[in-house]
Amino acid sequence: MHQMNMYQPPLENDKQEEFIGNLCPISGATAGAVTPIAVPRGNGMFSLQPTLHPMCEAEAFLRQMAAETGGAQDLVQRLDHLRCAFAHTGTWQPTADELTFGARLAWRNSVRCVGRMFWPSLKVFDARAARTMGEMYLAILDHIDWATNGGDIRPAITVFSADGPKMRIMNSQLILYAAHVQSNGSILGDPKNIALTQLAKKLGWNGAGSPFDVLPLVMRIGDAAPQLFEIPPAKILLVKIRHPECAGIAALGLQWFALPAVANMALDMGGVQFTAAPSSGVYQGTEIGSFNLGDPQRYNALPEVAAALGLDTGDKNPLWRDQALVELNRAVLHSFAADGVRIMDHHALSGSFKRFCTREAAQGRKVFGDW
Repeated sequence: MHQMNMYQPPLENDKQEEFIGNLCPISGATAGAVTPIAVPRGNGMFSLQPTLHPMCEAEAFLRQMAAETGGAQDLVQRLDHLRCAFAHTGTWQPTADELTFGARLAWRNSVRCVGRMFWPSLKVFDARAARTMGEMYLAILDHIDWATNGGDIRPAITVFSADGPKMRIMNSQLILYAAHVQSNGSILGDPKNIALTQLAKKLGWNGAGSPFDVLPLVMRIGDAAPQLFEIPPAKILLVKIRHPECAGIAALGLQWFALPAVANMALDMGGVQFTAAPSSGVYQGTEIGSFNLGDPQRYNALPEVAAALGLDTGDKNPLWRDQALVELNRAVLHSFAADGVRIMDHHALSGSFKRFCTREAAQGRKVFGDW
């Protein structure tokens, strides 16, 4: 449920290789029928194209907020202020309340998130006063602390300024594991993060050379050189993966971090694009077991899990991967629960999405999705 439907902001042409990550599920929010359009950029990624002039999007956003929150009595004056702002600066600045509503609306409107039932609980940290990468770093540490909450994970988003040079977090998530390329060409760690790891090493980072080295944050503002900021280990809640019945799985040394926090997506809200807006939610168990750990293109843990379980992996048992996958997902859910870390299984999360659709229908709102 950490995903909300944002878009990946365009990059400077000479820096494309440095911006790492895929189009992850968080959210761009315009209002009502003003629907952003995702179009290919030619490099396998997508950028969000507004369908209206920014001022029209801002007006639509404010009208929707007034209709949903009961603020219609102040709408005329607020629209006057909006038009004045556009006339003098070419843009506008949402208030803190507007920013909160917009970020929550972004999550509610996400087309790739199954966890939207919980959109009203999103905590919005307004970090638009941050002007340096050091200030961004401190705000991100506060976000991690608040959202991790000792394992009682809480959804949050931190929004940095859209004024001036663009602020960017180049990690696809705030917390990621490095990918160390070995002399024989094999990867020690998470193959998804090869390019970011190489960039971090160019900037002076090395890591311990383990399969689970946490990468530093790589940030930049405008044309300034990227800078590294390491997350203190004490800030990162880790879960060791073990199985309720098979001790051999614990011996594999698998682990994962508790907080899923998408970092390289932009919040598009009322015609303003916040290019740095990291957001976090709660893991769905299969994101870790099936995808992060089990996928052959990631940690490829299924052969080792099968061996620990004593499964026959020969031709007579063509479904051994399925068996190992189910048990690995059981292990993930068991481990998080045993450590008191909030997580949801895919059945419970799908049920919550059905309730979300019912609730939205009762409000006369259509639910869009990348089905």
